[in-house]
Amino acid sequence: MLELLRGGIQSIETACELSAGLPVDLSLGDVDLLPPVVRGEKIICVGVNYANRNDEYRDNSTDPVWPSLFMRSYESFTGAGRNLWLPPESPQLDYEGEIVIVIGREGHRIPQSRAMEYVAGYTLMNEGTLRDWVRHAKFNVTQGKNFFRSGSIGPCIVHTGAVPDHTALELSTCVNGEIRQQDTTANLLFPFDYLISYLSIFYTLRPGDLISTGTPNGAGARLDPPRYLAPGDIVEVACPAIGVLSNGVEDDPQARGDMTVQLRGNASRPAVTFS
Repeated sequence: MLELLRGGIQSIETACELSAGLPVDLSLGDVDLLPPVVRGEKIICVGVNYANRNDEYRDNSTDPVWPSLFMRSYESFTGAGRNLWLPPESPQLDYEGEIVIVIGREGHRIPQSRAMEYVAGYTLMNEGTLRDWVRHAKFNVTQGKNFFRSGSIGPCIVHTGAVPDHTALELSTCVNGEIRQQDTTANLLFPFDYLISYLSIFYTLRPGDLISTGTPNGAGARLDPPRYLAPGDIVEVACPAIGVLSNGVEDDPQARGDMTVQLRGNASRPAVTFS
């Protein structure tokens, strides 16, 4: 898929045309899905981007003037139908359903009026977050956003031609069948074309780059009391125009029960033991 994206948007359109009349060889149940783009150059995530999301923080702050941004690694994600891993270092694995822009054309300093010309398609993300670990640092959330296989991307990339109106996409997140998040891209503080133009000021956006556009309110950490994910839970991120990204949750199978890591502390930073 990455090579197809690097072939340009025309290459993707040609592939869509060629595949349209072909018979189906395998059902989804016959395959193990990876994220639809693996080893692209960048995964750029946008925080606090729905109009009512800022209110959840209850800090009396005004809506942001500029986007909040952070980066994630590919190894922090798995594909549709595969379990998220709950690490032994924290019980606070949270869900964040998001719509993802897939870049299909290289661009730098892209005018907002032409930004959507650089989009190959869209996919979905569960931007799984370890809530206590995002508070380890003062100015970034990197630690809590990059645990191995804590999030997911998929199930597929939907070509822009099949999404005629990206400004009013419905997005929802369910946990065990209960709707926790629900909103529409009409309520974005920073819409898709603005994000692409803004990011391209300091990045060179390249085919395969992913821009995750933010999550609605209703994340587990914001409920009273908080409701985090546990082994056996099923999380479904859905957008009618894109599909459903479904994942279970399990304890990290690579964690050894007899392994203890001590982080050395001092008077202002107490020692923390992870087991």
